[in-house]
Amino acid sequence: MTVAEVATIMRVSKMTVYRLVHSGELEAVRVGRSFRVPETAVTEYLSQSYMGTA
Repeated sequence: MTVAEVATIMRVSKMTVYRLVHSGELEAVRVGRSFRVPETAVTEYLSQSYMGTA
């Protein structure tokens, strides 16, 4: 998923997604100059944050 798609799903800005990627909180793969985030990483992050463990 692109950073923009992740931002839409998480209802945050693209900059917030970039911060999560750079801090290591959200898994991502660099493709060229952009990042791709696996869908499983997004669902895992959201489930952790809903549970209060993130």
